[in-house]
Amino acid sequence: MLSLISSTIIACASLSAVDGDTIKCDGQNMRIMGDGAPFKSGVDTPEIQNAQCANERLFGVQAKLRLSELIGAPGTEIEDSGKRDRYGRPLVWVRLANGRTAGATLVAEGYAVVWRPGTKFSWCD
Repeated sequence: MLSLISSTIIACASLSAVDGDTIKCDGQNMRIMGDGAPFKSGVDTPEIQNAQCANERLFGVQAKLRLSELIGAPGTEIEDSGKRDRYGRPLVWVRLANGRTAGATLVAEGYAVVWRPGTKFSWCD
């Protein structure tokens, strides 16, 4: 059975990257996703503030810079999935002009890994 997810385009007067997998739209933090459905598949990037090692912090800064580039590109849209994560952040798709998501682009470029429920990735190994 195929279920369709309804989404809404969000207009942001102010848009920035908080880290590699979180954006701030008009003062509200939002968690970006890859191509998957909320709570089924997403993306995970290295931490900056709570990094477990120097490499993780460095990779986290690089992921944030790349996400900043992606969200600043012409034609980028933010789609709200209508779902919230455990911290209350809206789960959103950052859709690029070419139709790909920023999350999938970050994974393809090595700045992120695919997240699935129950998975944990170490950037320090």
